[in-house]
Amino acid sequence: MPRPSTGAPGPPQLPADEPVRRPEAVSGAAGPVAHAGPAGPVPATGGVAEATGSAAVASAPAGSGAPGRPRSGVAALSLPYRIGAALVLAVVAVGVCVHLGMTFLHVSPANTVSKEHGDAIQRWIYPEFEQNWKLFAPNPLQQNISLQARADVLTADGGVRTTRWYDLSAEDGRAIDGNLLPSHTQQNELRRAWDFFVATHDEKNRPVGGRGTLSESYLRRIVVMRLDRADAVGAGGVVDRVQVRSRTTNVPPPEWSREQVSTDPVDRTLPWWPVPEDEARGGIG
Repeated sequence: MPRPSTGAPGPPQLPADEPVRRPEAVSGAAGPVAHAGPAGPVPATGGVAEATGSAAVASAPAGSGAPGRPRSGVAALSLPYRIGAALVLAVVAVGVCVHLGMTFLHVSPANTVSKEHGDAIQRWIYPEFEQNWKLFAPNPLQQNISLQARADVLTADGGVRTTRWYDLSAEDGRAIDGNLLPSHTQQNELRRAWDFFVATHDEKNRPVGGRGTLSESYLRRIVVMRLDRADAVGAGGVVDRVQVRSRTTNVPPPEWSREQVSTDPVDRTLPWWPVPEDEARGGIG
């Protein structure tokens, strides 16, 4: 007869012909396998040990000597080199701030600072950084100005040769045409040098004020460098003197304008300038 129920379910009974399936435990992608023993499955200890080791390494403090990420950039330099790099960056930053401040005071309307330090501002700006516009009143050019130059060259055999006229403005125009990123030198160096000369000379090409001589030497150096770059001197030759002339043509007004402007070119030829010996070979003394 059947036994009475005790109230607690027992383990499920398998048929006699059903094979016993042994449970497996996978640790990682190819970890150890747990084996079933007489008392049940025994967990593998390899995966637990590895996981415990990884957690210990991850939780290790930064100052415990554990290897970290290698340093790069300025941090990889030694202390003296880092101090030197910091000093260089500080000097560059100060120089940039001073230049921007001087340029702003030069182009801005007259104020207390520019009036008090006007001489220092002009010495900083002229001639390399001179600007031809005011911050709140720009004056766009309405003329095409072409600068040409020629030179008397002392040849290697002791003779004197006069070069042809070189159109320096046309050379800059060819360098700019089709160039997506033309340089500041190609766009403005020659034009600003001529504006500087005109502003400091009268109609008879006589200097007015203390900056007249400076503008002449600045324009002369540029001309000698351009002629040397164009190989106008030739082999064994030395520049003895140079001459500059300008050709100014007014930009014609638009068709809808009633303004009447002459488009005939106007030439202005400067006297011959002797070239110092330290500038004769390339324009830089």
